[in-house]
Amino acid sequence: MVEAILVDLFSLPANLQNNIQGLLCNTLEMIEKCSSIPAPFVYVMCCQRQGSERNSEQESFLPALNDFQSLKKRLEVVYALTTAAVLYTVKQRLDEKDLSIIKVILPPFRKDVMKVYIDHLFTAVYQFKFEDLQVASNCKNLQKAEPRSEVQTLPTQDMALIQREIQTYLESLPSLKGQLTILRSSLIPDDIFLHGFTTRTGGISYLPTLSSCNLFSSSKRRDPQVVVKENLRRLANVAGFNPETFHRVKTDHANAVYIVGKAEPDSYDGIVANQKGVTVAAPGADCIPVLFADPVRKACGAAHSGWKGTLLGVSMATVSAMVSEYGCEVKDILVVLGPSVGPCCYKLPHESAKEFHRIDPKCVRLFDSACPYVDIRRATRILLENGGILPENIQDDSVTDQNQNITFCTACHPDKFYSHFRDGANFGTQIGFITIRDY
Repeated sequence: MVEAILVDLFSLPANLQNNIQGLLCNTLEMIEKCSSIPAPFVYVMCCQRQGSERNSEQESFLPALNDFQSLKKRLEVVYALTTAAVLYTVKQRLDEKDLSIIKVILPPFRKDVMKVYIDHLFTAVYQFKFEDLQVASNCKNLQKAEPRSEVQTLPTQDMALIQREIQTYLESLPSLKGQLTILRSSLIPDDIFLHGFTTRTGGISYLPTLSSCNLFSSSKRRDPQVVVKENLRRLANVAGFNPETFHRVKTDHANAVYIVGKAEPDSYDGIVANQKGVTVAAPGADCIPVLFADPVRKACGAAHSGWKGTLLGVSMATVSAMVSEYGCEVKDILVVLGPSVGPCCYKLPHESAKEFHRIDPKCVRLFDSACPYVDIRRATRILLENGGILPENIQDDSVTDQNQNITFCTACHPDKFYSHFRDGANFGTQIGFITIRDY
């Protein structure tokens, strides 16, 4: 069932520009008569002329809109200077109402162009059907929706222009929820490594659970890759690393490790590098982003350690990769555990909690309950120490940084961090990142 209708009048040919009100009336009449649901949300995309006032342009449509009282309360004419700007504004309206099944009524010549914009600005959460804009009122055509084609027919040059337009618009947006903030550990020497853990402020993601510096996109969430890329660009600008040489783990909640420069696995939760200027990173939204640094051999790494990865030993697997690939000695490796869900909040089913109890009974609280509280940080420290990492070379919530704490509980601090445990399926993600300075 269609939840919203988008009418694209943004780039009409000259012969239709003079009759734009009549065209809109015909389209609205079809929607009103033929829609399968009463008065769906309708958004009309229009081009704002340079130097014109939005209010005056809105008023020019009032005579056409006044005839459609059943639609009027759910109809909005959206103006902007570019297609990227107007479509992103419409996306915000859809997300405010949690709408995802959209019919797009547009001139046939705009279909391939619109699909490119949609592919960049939306994710697989949304379903689009396309309809040719009819000059005459006609209910038959309105009900014949075409399936969305994945084949792009635009020339490469046109695709690049659209991508640049989207990027330019996103770069122009103000940061939300305050300035971009990076947490750093005094354990990692600042003269050799550039590193940090992000918080949720300073990006452009606007959905409540993703706002604002979300750094992960997936087909199941509403933040598209272009928004995450812009958030990363802003982070890189503040932190001082090159976003073009940035590598983030492809999580599988296991223990595979990628050696930067070698063949990249399909998925991995650990990553190591020894090239200057190459940034490696691990996400976390309750799972632990773990950073590794060897100031002697000048190598670094990052790991994503959830409860499954912790039990599978992803942190020691990352250490082992640094030892085998770069000749690091375990005693020289520094390890910092970033913001993650704490034992104050995190519960697991009893069967899973048993595995942590075997590591150390102190890793589990209320062990006899159906869902005991589990301390994945303590388990990670114990496994690292068992692997030869010196206790003083590990920073977690049991070792408070002299300057500031790093290992906050993500679930306890909604103002600072994202949390899958707290926020549900459409959750945002922060990261831990590290690079060897190019000095």
